Amino acid sequence: MSEFVKSVVEVTAQDLQGPGVVFCPNPKMPLWSNHPRVFLDVAAEGSARCPYCGTLYQLKAGEKVHGH
Repeated sequence: MSEFVKSVVEVTAQDLQGPGVVFCPNPKMPLWSNHPRVFLDVAAEGSARCPYCGTLYQLKAGEKVHGH
């Protein structure tokens, strides 16, 4: 039986792509944990959870997302 470990990944404003998103799986994840790539809007709420693996991506404390 395989079980995903839910983890928290803190990101900085510089880690965000385009309009404030990150993608999961991220490049630091092990190959066995691959799933379809999803883009998660972290800028809107300050955090977002991957619907596939449950990883929570959140802005580090004090980080500000600047508009383009």
